[in-house]
Amino acid sequence: MIETTTTERPREIAAIDLGSNSFHMVVARVVGQGLQIVSRHKQRVRLGAGLDAQNNLDNASITRGVECLAMFSERLKGFDPENVRVAATHTLRQAANAHVFLKRAETVFPYPIEVIPGEEEARLIYLGVSHTQPGEGKRLIVDIGGGSTELVIGSEFEPSQLTSKHMGCVSYNQRYFQKGKITPKNFAAAELSAEGKLESIAQNYIKKGWDSAVGSSGTIKAIKEVIISMGFDDGEITKKRLELIIEKLLVFKYVDEIKLPGLPEERIPVFAAGVAILSGVFRALKIEKMVFSDAALREGLLYEMEDRFQHSDIRGRTAGDLASRYHVDLEHAARVQLMASDLYAQCEPNPSTKKAELGVLLNWAALLHEVGLSISHSGFHKHSAYILQNTNLPGFNQEQQTVLVSLTRFHRKSLKLHEMPELVLFKPKQLHPLIRAIRLACVLNVQRTDEPLPDVTLDADDKDWTLTFPSGWLSDNRLLAADLETEQDYWTSAGWSLSIAEAISDDIESEKDQ
Repeated sequence: MIETTTTERPREIAAIDLGSNSFHMVVARVVGQGLQIVSRHKQRVRLGAGLDAQNNLDNASITRGVECLAMFSERLKGFDPENVRVAATHTLRQAANAHVFLKRAETVFPYPIEVIPGEEEARLIYLGVSHTQPGEGKRLIVDIGGGSTELVIGSEFEPSQLTSKHMGCVSYNQRYFQKGKITPKNFAAAELSAEGKLESIAQNYIKKGWDSAVGSSGTIKAIKEVIISMGFDDGEITKKRLELIIEKLLVFKYVDEIKLPGLPEERIPVFAAGVAILSGVFRALKIEKMVFSDAALREGLLYEMEDRFQHSDIRGRTAGDLASRYHVDLEHAARVQLMASDLYAQCEPNPSTKKAELGVLLNWAALLHEVGLSISHSGFHKHSAYILQNTNLPGFNQEQQTVLVSLTRFHRKSLKLHEMPELVLFKPKQLHPLIRAIRLACVLNVQRTDEPLPDVTLDADDKDWTLTFPSGWLSDNRLLAADLETEQDYWTSAGWSLSIAEAISDDIESEKDQ
């Protein structure tokens, strides 16, 4: 008899990068302690070219993007949502009507799209390069995209400097090479603009220093290919070789006339703008040479998706660092966190994937709701929201950061829910139970004592919540009972209802029986 053994099929994961020029998808298998790339897919969508003067995407660019996602979804049939991560970058960060694109995408693409902040994009790019590029020591990583350029310094897997600048090959092409014209004057203007945008960080980066410089993504890859075709087999990008490319570029009067050995046809429209940006970066940071890395944002998404790389730990470290920086009372925050989590679990006993994610965000918000106390007690919930809105939070995408801001902003005082920012991945009503939970957790812990709170039972529906306390507890805690009455008034003004009740004591129950 022949024995057969069955082995578990390797987990497959996919990462998609919705860039300003192209959409990229990479699919990988988790094999042992590493990732094995299975397939790569790329579509030139030119999303950034569809932004008008009011930062609205035109219908044609939205349609191109949605059609690309429909194609990608064919490859992803059978993939569970937790095995697919999609990050949108500069153009959807900037687009005033990004919600229109995201709503249309939902009709053909069943996976959530995260719009990530620039510094989060920089962190993920660093993660992708550091996991795949050999070498030791401190690295400077430069990634020139269609709408933004990310610059990171770090060692091993830890970035120490993160910057995202609003300069990309698509946006610079539109601004400096209008009607496709190339002249020494407009090229120099683009180069000088890129150098100027780095003026505020240049000295700090140069002082920090690096052992090697690495470039990633399409622009730098195209420059490397041209350099190899010029006879430099190592493909290293140096200041002198960049100058040679610029000389060759300035021979052409129009972008569509550019013909350089090694330059892919699809890169021709934005090549001059990309070279100008990289030249400005070299000049501003005094870079001598740079090598190319095939890995970038999408590889960073892949490596962070796999459980063993502990994405949740990154968010925990982010929240912990922020709490430490603003001297948060961690014992009090933990009590609020525990009560808020308990109340949310009672109102959502069987949460969907999205609601479970919101529950996790509620925990981070409870930990950080008092960061604004370091500024002033008066209106500290607004100070907390401002800090969270304007701080780089590694591990959190743009919408998750907005949820944290909303929960801290509305955790006390008046409920001006009309001021809640618009969300795409979550519906505003999905945040209401979290706001109620964190508010009640703060009220119940207002005395900031180590005395344990009683078991509180919650009966909840969309608008009406009833809290039931043990018999006699509220009469023994009159100050807290008064605070709950004040909270009831806040809820009423928001169109919600909060009822406070006490459980019937055993003595009363026995009297009824008699």
